[in-house]
Amino acid sequence: MPQSILQLDSKHPYGVHNLPYGVFSIRDQAPHLCVAIGDYVCDLHQLSQSVDLGTEAWRFQQGSLSPILNQDKQTWSNIRKQLQNILAPNSSVVNAASDLSDRCFFKREDVVMHMPWQIGDYTDFYASIEHAKNVGSMFRDKDNPLLPNWRHLPVGYHGRASSIVISHTPIRRPRGQVIPPGAKAPQLCASQRLDFELELGCVIGGQSKLGQPITIEEAPQHIFGVVLVNDWSARDIQKWEYQPLGPFVSKSFATSISPWVVTMEALESFRCPGPTQEPMPLDYLRTPSTEQAQSHLDLSLSVSLQSQHMQQPQEIVSVNSKSLYWSFAQMITHHTITGCNLNPGDLIASGTISGTKQSAYGSMLELAWGGKHPLVLANQEQRSFLADGDTIEFTGYAENTDLRVGLGCCTGTISPALV
Repeated sequence: MPQSILQLDSKHPYGVHNLPYGVFSIRDQAPHLCVAIGDYVCDLHQLSQSVDLGTEAWRFQQGSLSPILNQDKQTWSNIRKQLQNILAPNSSVVNAASDLSDRCFFKREDVVMHMPWQIGDYTDFYASIEHAKNVGSMFRDKDNPLLPNWRHLPVGYHGRASSIVISHTPIRRPRGQVIPPGAKAPQLCASQRLDFELELGCVIGGQSKLGQPITIEEAPQHIFGVVLVNDWSARDIQKWEYQPLGPFVSKSFATSISPWVVTMEALESFRCPGPTQEPMPLDYLRTPSTEQAQSHLDLSLSVSLQSQHMQQPQEIVSVNSKSLYWSFAQMITHHTITGCNLNPGDLIASGTISGTKQSAYGSMLELAWGGKHPLVLANQEQRSFLADGDTIEFTGYAENTDLRVGLGCCTGTISPALV
């Protein structure tokens, strides 16, 4: 086996220190669970048939991450350590199996990625204070943009799991009810205000019981890993439908996620403090002092846009996830405070992540300020919202002096509405 597959330094985004999970297929074969290693995927189904993986081997043969999500944090860690030992440079296990590369390793560029796990439920939060302020300034009161509840609890709504799709799935421009400016009645038409939303998704694992809240201390034990999330939004449809219960079909037509689930253990070195919360939240949402310095994630996120007339994509957003006001642990705790249970495989999204500068605004709604100040691209095209043929790509990574951990990419191209 070529050792170059595994001879990766700590700055490689997909080294043995990362090993994100995904599901792939090749040559019309059935989808298999895998991890990314360097420029390759390692087929865990084939690996389990070639190497003794003990009692956990059957979990790698299901074509989904779900059997692993059903376990607890200690089991996740044990499985990860086992894979790291097998895939480490100069691994004795790999060296003992001379034909392992032909059966277990495939170039990432040659495979098709699928949904990594079966998503049962999807909850989308509104956790970025800068995004909430921007939206509130545009549509309510620029001097008092936050609603009274916003600083007291993580605001969220229940999304639609059935329309969550894997990166590179085309996004059909939705049709819906829209009320034109000055009109008294709505009309059915294609959305003219189609938008992206840069979000981070938290993949839930472990067991939770109906009627038993997850405490702020317990919440981190239920966070398996993260994915990039694009919560596509039809702003004109949303404007007409959202009162009094919030978004519905304006968001349920599609949500894209990245194909690689990066484990929280791989991101341990990138936990960091969150912003000061004032007023102090109620006791059940207060991060324990022992965890206060590690409640958030230091992840660099970016958005690129490429129109049909551009030769290459242009970065239009750069922001860091540590700017989120509410942490995933707080979102989980509030989600379950009534006794609502979470199931392994549920997806919790952060809501649009925005920073203080325009270049850090995580949606077209903010970048073009509701269409009042269109974004001018490098080729002089202008965008207030997305056009047919536009490709939006999210990328992300974590980096310090010792490590670089890649989050992959989340990509979607807008196709025309159905007539």
